[in-house]
Amino acid sequence: MEIQDINQNQEDVPPPRIIGLTGGIGSGKTSVAKLLEKKGFPVYYSDDQAKNIVNIDAELKQKIISLLGAEAYADGLYNRKYVAEKVFNDAELLEQLNHLIHPAVRIDFEKWVAAQTSEFVFKETALLFELKLNEQCYKSLLVTADDNLRIKRTMDRDNKTYREIETVMQNQMPEKDKMKLANYIIYNNSDRDNLEAETDIFITELN
Repeated sequence: MEIQDINQNQEDVPPPRIIGLTGGIGSGKTSVAKLLEKKGFPVYYSDDQAKNIVNIDAELKQKIISLLGAEAYADGLYNRKYVAEKVFNDAELLEQLNHLIHPAVRIDFEKWVAAQTSEFVFKETALLFELKLNEQCYKSLLVTADDNLRIKRTMDRDNKTYREIETVMQNQMPEKDKMKLANYIIYNNSDRDNLEAETDIFITELN
């Protein structure tokens, strides 16, 4: 009888509510993710996991090689520089690559969610709205900042030129379009203390 009661209680536990967390380059998306983790919320880093999955998923490896050639891997590891150069000016090829990688990440994410017990979990991804992943989430959170500030942060962090970062930003969905889609917005135009305060406010409003 006790075993039946335990099983019944487990069945009564609702699945976690998924909050999509996104932001353009230099917005501070990852900083907010780390703050949420400090507050006890599980965070799935989609972009980081994708980097792992392309190296450990044998079937995915073969599909990527078939699409981009053997040079897509060097010494058995994903050749990011080669792949980036290959798809940079080829939107169709990039879309084909994404159609290979994202389903594998989705399966990994679903397994991760099934293991969580928190009421809310966060899916951190740069392409939340571009890939319509927000439609699979309970709600979405956008971290944003003024363009010039985002460019400066990325220049300081990645040692890239203004023009290089501006090109990346131009290839991303405009912030105004993301704002229309987001349920919550954190403006990261100040310092770390302010960002933490804004994150705390978001947490109190989360429902």
